[in-house]
Amino acid sequence: MPFKEGELVVFADQRIKLLQRLTPGERLHTYWGYIEHDEVLGLEPGSIVRTSEGKKLYVFYPTLSNYIVKMPRKSGIIYPKDLGIIMMWGDIRPGHRVLVGGVGSGALLLAVLRQVGTAGKVVAYDIRQDMLDCAMENIKAWFGHLPSHLELKLGDIYEAGGESGFDRVILDVPEPWRAVRTLDNALVPGGILCSYLPSIMQVRTFTTVLQKSGTFGLIETLEVMLRSWHIEGRAVRPQHRMVGHTGFLTFARKLSRQEFVG
Repeated sequence: MPFKEGELVVFADQRIKLLQRLTPGERLHTYWGYIEHDEVLGLEPGSIVRTSEGKKLYVFYPTLSNYIVKMPRKSGIIYPKDLGIIMMWGDIRPGHRVLVGGVGSGALLLAVLRQVGTAGKVVAYDIRQDMLDCAMENIKAWFGHLPSHLELKLGDIYEAGGESGFDRVILDVPEPWRAVRTLDNALVPGGILCSYLPSIMQVRTFTTVLQKSGTFGLIETLEVMLRSWHIEGRAVRPQHRMVGHTGFLTFARKLSRQEFVG
């Protein structure tokens, strides 16, 4: 489908990715010169464009990963390498109801909203209105509107006692052990909890509280390392730089009220 006015596109080669919203009369300015937006309107995705100084770039519709890395932010984000694991280890599916604590700049919400689809429901808490506003703008910029299956709440996930019937809970908050009562009330039996934390000492505290609660099992913690490779002719080696530690992911399953054996 040819590019149209107002659409998000990404200009890319093997090393750079530049996100733009196509606007007649505007320019993309780069170190290698500029590209007129008017020259891109009407092209097909995958077309080659050149800057005013001859630099060749491809132009595509952006992936969600492209967008998340480049979108405006008021805080650190959960990066795509961790979001992918959250979606798979958390087994988040179309139609699921997901409770989120801590919206940040909206990276996690974008991934969850797309995963659960319009048949699902996402309820997200944050204690800061400015973070809710930032997340809302980033979500609207990606979807073109605020999805109807999203509910944003100004409030403290640690004290969100009225929530129930959720298939999954994802926490991006500094003291998730304070939300154990919320988790117990919110998750259905067999539901999956995921927590994102930067410090292993936070993870130890959270894991200890989960173990002592008696209502969560199969608790595991992991981190994701991402390393690209350089492959050019006979030159085959790991890239000199890699995306190392960003945070720890802790997963657990909600147990039934029956006594756990095993």
